[in-house]
Amino acid sequence: MLEASLSGVLKTVLIVLLVYFGLKILLRYFGPILLKYFMKRMGRKFEQQFNQQFGGAQEKPGNKKGNVTVDKKAKSSRRSNKKVGEYIDYEEID
Repeated sequence: MLEASLSGVLKTVLIVLLVYFGLKILLRYFGPILLKYFMKRMGRKFEQQFNQQFGGAQEKPGNKKGNVTVDKKAKSSRRSNKKVGEYIDYEEID
């Protein structure tokens, strides 16, 4: 039958602790870098899906980069109707 020696158990516990703390330190320094990388990658993926679905940003053929154009709506000659309606007098019933 196999017996666990004290030195074998200590080696195993020491290896587990070293791996744990090593990964903890590595993730503290390289975690933000990995997170930025994956966020950029997911952003590009979402942008690709958006461009496939909606055709991307559609520019007018006459516009060049850096030029600003303002399209104004024609003024509508809407006049308010002063005649609101018939006035009805209500009486309270007790």
